Amino acid sequence: MPTPSVPWAGPDRKLVDRRVPVVCDQRGAVRRPVPAIRYGPFVINVRRAVVADAGEIVRLRGVMLADIDQMAPAPGPWQQAAREVLHRRLAEPADLMAVFVVDDPDRPGVLAACATGTIEQRLGGPGNPDGLTGYVFNVVTEPVHRRRGYSRACLEALLDWYRQRGVGKIDLRASPQGEPLYRSLGFVPTVGPTLRLSLAVAHRRN
Repeated sequence: MPTPSVPWAGPDRKLVDRRVPVVCDQRGAVRRPVPAIRYGPFVINVRRAVVADAGEIVRLRGVMLADIDQMAPAPGPWQQAAREVLHRRLAEPADLMAVFVVDDPDRPGVLAACATGTIEQRLGGPGNPDGLTGYVFNVVTEPVHRRRGYSRACLEALLDWYRQRGVGKIDLRASPQGEPLYRSLGFVPTVGPTLRLSLAVAHRRN
């Protein structure tokens, strides 16, 4: 069976036609291949993360948190907990979490960038009748690979995943550094403040 060729429009609006492999999930179901994207002189190969990428995704999360807090996060139980969530969610049949990644071109087994998204079932309303809502987070690129379009490529693949799943409403929290990218992809500010309550947790569910 020939390998399918999928065109993709880059930021220069030129279609890039490259041969890409068919991707199967752990249950053997065929997923739509993620095409390569050309950004200026770079050709970016985006792929969907698998369970084996969990450690690298958590490492990149530490890079993102260091950017936000201006200091590296202390190692701790949060890392193991995050790996466990990824191990579980990336393999679940419901397919409610996806992470799209770019591999480091110089270091095998290392990720250069990632973008994570989840799907939540809420009650529907006039603006979102079926209640399906996406949430984007953990969008980060290694500092040495920034300004190459890696985060944009991961986000565009993630948004395509949402479209395939019928998710028409997607939320995120933007940092000042990331806001221009999100706005360029069509995200707009929402009305009303974001409120948060932190509860003391008596026990953790397994």
